[in-house]
Amino acid sequence: MKKNVLIIGAGGVARVVAHKCAQNNDVFGDIHIASRTLSKAEQIVTSIHDKNSLKTTGTIKAHALDALDVAATKKVISDTASAIVINVGSAFLNMSVLTACIDTGAAYIDTAIHEDPLKICETPPWYGNYEWKRREEVKKAGITAILGAGFDPGVVNAYARLALDDYFDTLESIDIVDINAGSHGRYFATNFDPEINFREFTGQVWSWQNREWVSNKMFEIGREWDLPVVGKQQAYMTGHDEIHSLSQNLDVPNVRFWMGFGERYINVFTVLKNLGLLSEQPITTAEGQEVVPLKVVKAVLPDPGSLAPDYTGKTCIGDLVKGTKDGQPGEVFIYNVADHEEAYQETGAQGISYTAGVPAVAAALLIASGEWDVKHMANVEELPPKPFIEVLERIGLKTHVEVK
Repeated sequence: MKKNVLIIGAGGVARVVAHKCAQNNDVFGDIHIASRTLSKAEQIVTSIHDKNSLKTTGTIKAHALDALDVAATKKVISDTASAIVINVGSAFLNMSVLTACIDTGAAYIDTAIHEDPLKICETPPWYGNYEWKRREEVKKAGITAILGAGFDPGVVNAYARLALDDYFDTLESIDIVDINAGSHGRYFATNFDPEINFREFTGQVWSWQNREWVSNKMFEIGREWDLPVVGKQQAYMTGHDEIHSLSQNLDVPNVRFWMGFGERYINVFTVLKNLGLLSEQPITTAEGQEVVPLKVVKAVLPDPGSLAPDYTGKTCIGDLVKGTKDGQPGEVFIYNVADHEEAYQETGAQGISYTAGVPAVAAALLIASGEWDVKHMANVEELPPKPFIEVLERIGLKTHVEVK
């Protein structure tokens, strides 16, 4: 029996998810895309037809939906007979969409931790603040809920589990390194939703070191990394979703996340932050209008989807894992390299969206095939990594391993 899929969201990642689902619609059956802005979902449908992405003749349809409305989301799931919901909308939607899946029995997949729009850089434990509180509810309902099934979090979680399974007896540290060495030609833009992007960096930076949460300021700790294909790149330690789940589920004493930033990004970010323009709290203008500075900044910046046609260069994202095997120390770097131009030619999206979207579809394929037949809530590192990595390679993301 085919597993109809409902994709929630219509940004760059949703575009990739929709194209990849279309390429596998012999497994999935009908594909539905739901967005608050119907025209954006319709554009993705048009793109799929233009690129002849459907593997077999089938249904692909756009729907208008405010996914914060649980009743409306449940209706779309039921009306479309969707067995799998891939939530790649805003991180503010997770709890609402998860509720709709629990109530309808649909499998749930997301790519990031839930966020409260009125809270920035919450104090850990992040998953413990929202998703993990509902584990028993999910288990009782008997549904599959896969959390953080993008690239980071997601693929990097599988890489960490692979390192433990195949290369080490115990892990000492996981350093996740995310480098985008591409260029979009704009003076300043973010690669995904500006509101979500800035929210990650405006507060404290949390890392897991010596089995404790350690706080730093953004851009306080940086180092140069020499990586395959992209070469030497400066990256800074920041907080990120997978730090929490990996530290707990793999019982590793040190987990850090490093992201590459250019000088221009740092300078513009610093000015915006110092002026208060990255605040999520409403203010009132002299004309009596109430605005949220962060939403104003988002409105004037380029839509991340508009960057794709001109994007060149590559990304390199992976895990440097250190541990011991048979009492001897060692390290391994497990990574992927993606190309912006190739991603655009295939899906109409840039490489950052591609690396986030392909894994969600890989997870959906594993659910549809019964390989990931879990009736509970799980982060990616809690599941067998090899089937996931094999499906990733088959549908577009190749894994490389360097044993050091």
